[in-house]
Amino acid sequence: MTPFRRPDWSPRLEPGTRILVAGATGGLGRALVAMLLEASPGITIGAHGASKQFDSADSRVMPLVRPFAGEADCIGLVDEFAARAGGIDALVCLSGAIHFSGHWKDMPEADWRRDMAVNLDQPFFLARAAMARMKAQGTGGRILLNGTESALHGGSAMSMPYAIAKRGTECMVQGLAREGAPHDILVNGVRLGFIASGFHQRWHDKTPEDMEQRAALVPLKRGGDPAEAAALMIWMLGPWSRFVTGQMFALTGGDWL
Repeated sequence: MTPFRRPDWSPRLEPGTRILVAGATGGLGRALVAMLLEASPGITIGAHGASKQFDSADSRVMPLVRPFAGEADCIGLVDEFAARAGGIDALVCLSGAIHFSGHWKDMPEADWRRDMAVNLDQPFFLARAAMARMKAQGTGGRILLNGTESALHGGSAMSMPYAIAKRGTECMVQGLAREGAPHDILVNGVRLGFIASGFHQRWHDKTPEDMEQRAALVPLKRGGDPAEAAALMIWMLGPWSRFVTGQMFALTGGDWL
């Protein structure tokens, strides 16, 4: 196994970019905000947390706390950020949850509904609100949604509802990209494999031993580092990806080969 070695450079966004990161308090969100602050001067980051404030003393970070109970909350988050930042150039949606840790055949309806709300409804309502704002501005924009490689393979016994929602996200990326293209609003997604972001520990109470066993199934014999995901996302939001839309980018270490 070759361990992850962080390069001595990071991708960056153009100065003046106003980017809203929904779900910034998770492992992926924290890595993304950290890399943005490291390499992108002159930007504004709306760092959203559903239940807790993003902790940062950097003046480029605008902490936003708002739980999502429905479409109105998603619209409210986009509107609040755009009003305070003077507009919105990019949205990254990193919301994700698995509310039931047993086999899907035993899953209560309430947990199914909660999974669909977090993993499918929220990205749609956030993206729709952001696209409306971007269209009104007339300066284009970027929308980046979060998927999972397991969505292409039916998920596992414990994650099939999550995978179903994320497969829907892939359809959303294509439909939104088609709608946004005439307005220079590019919509893409990241299809993540096993990333060591804390997601599995948070939602499935996985132990370090569980994580080692899961990493052993990856051809590269390790989990992806959140910084690797952050670098890919920033590239997809940056100036070198202006001819890319409607795509899902896989970051999997060869998983499922």
